[in-house]
Amino acid sequence: MKRITIPAVVVFFICSLFTVTASAKTKLTYANFFPPTHIQSQLAESWCKEVEKRTKGEITINYFPAGTLTKAPQTYDGVVQGIADIGMTVLAYSRGRFPVASAIDLPMGYTSGVQATAVANAVLNKFEPKEFNDTAMMFVHAHGPGLIHTRDKQVKSLADVKGLKLRGTGTSGLVQAALGASPVGKSMRECYQMLQKGVVDGSSHPIEANKGWKLGEVVHYMTQNFSTAYTTTFAVFMNKKKWAALTPEQQKIIKAINDEWSVKHGLAWDEADKLGMEFFLSKGGKVVPLSDTESKKWEAAVVPVIDGYIEKASAKGVDGKAVVAFIKTSM
Repeated sequence: MKRITIPAVVVFFICSLFTVTASAKTKLTYANFFPPTHIQSQLAESWCKEVEKRTKGEITINYFPAGTLTKAPQTYDGVVQGIADIGMTVLAYSRGRFPVASAIDLPMGYTSGVQATAVANAVLNKFEPKEFNDTAMMFVHAHGPGLIHTRDKQVKSLADVKGLKLRGTGTSGLVQAALGASPVGKSMRECYQMLQKGVVDGSSHPIEANKGWKLGEVVHYMTQNFSTAYTTTFAVFMNKKKWAALTPEQQKIIKAINDEWSVKHGLAWDEADKLGMEFFLSKGGKVVPLSDTESKKWEAAVVPVIDGYIEKASAKGVDGKAVVAFIKTSM
């Protein structure tokens, strides 16, 4: 039998093909601070799986919840520096860094996560903030009305707020101060222990956090200060070099997923609020409503927060007045 030999150049060509195919596989990392049991963490993980599914395995993403890859305040810079390829975090943890987006968090009297999320994405689409130019922004989402929760004292009026130590970050801290409280700027991950140990008298947080972060176990009163309800903007973003390295088709697929998942996150906030209320009440929590007269007093008290934003934004070259006006018409 005649022996068949394959020229070395052919062997080299075949090996090169396999190498190119292998290198076409893209492996990414995703950093998130939410615990794995939280619906927002589960949605982030499902986003990763959807990207892998729709790219037919061309892109795989290793998901790191609970701050195991980057802590919440460092996540944005961590993605910029390439410590993580993708990240989700609270923009307010980088206070003053995002002058356009920070307007979203203002105490506009938000009523739902769907509403707040729609407003947040509308602001990004309208103003295309330069503050995000060092990453590839995927999408933003925002929780439902942020309300005051307390351990031992019912808050029925502005007089009751005065002097309370309340955990809050970014805009929520400014709102607390405007209402007469002393804000304590710590992340949500630290909130439970601070409340449990009495380090703070209460916290400003969305209703969902009573279950999502188990805060309903350590707060006993929920003040329904809807007239001053703020939100918190969460952003999902990717390292610019990693985004640029993807093919146009892969980018198109991810953009389509982003549009879908932004809505999912907003809906999830509202569903989580319902579960948070049920959990809060099951632990013996009491809801404290405000009268119409009192609500108007609270609304007037936080006007300086909005005016202060406009002034600070203008100093950074941002038309804060236009951003605020746009948000009001978008609600």
